[in-house]
Amino acid sequence: MLDLRGKLWPGLDKSRLWSRKERDGFTTIPRAMPLFLDLMDGMSKGKPVGMTYLELWCRAHDECLVILNKKEELAFHSGFRGERALSTWKARVKTLAELGFVDVAPGPSGDLSYALIVNPYLVVKAHYIAKHPAVTQDAYNALNQRATEIGANDLD
Repeated sequence: MLDLRGKLWPGLDKSRLWSRKERDGFTTIPRAMPLFLDLMDGMSKGKPVGMTYLELWCRAHDECLVILNKKEELAFHSGFRGERALSTWKARVKTLAELGFVDVAPGPSGDLSYALIVNPYLVVKAHYIAKHPAVTQDAYNALNQRATEIGANDLD
């Protein structure tokens, strides 16, 4: 790929790129994340949860745990503004928990003090088996295809 990149962009100033090997501020995400976000938005009945999920994911480290002690900041980073931002964000997190994409636990910041990020492949598979209307055959097939392409065996 580097050879192709060199041919397509000869003389590229590599300082224009964001390399995880040279910069801080990265997180690992599944290559199928766009499919997951689309599926969860479809499952949330007109109240998109994808950006909230992505914000939580980007705050989690390898332990898959997020401390929810900066709720206003989390709401803002999830795309919610204005006087209903916090209540909207809380509702989205609760929807993610109801759908099984996260588990939440109470603590010093109230009923939403901690979030555990669950393997999204397993969550989507469970919804597919349960015949959730938003997890259509074509969407599940697309996820299976992408998983196969990238070597993810979580759906097996």
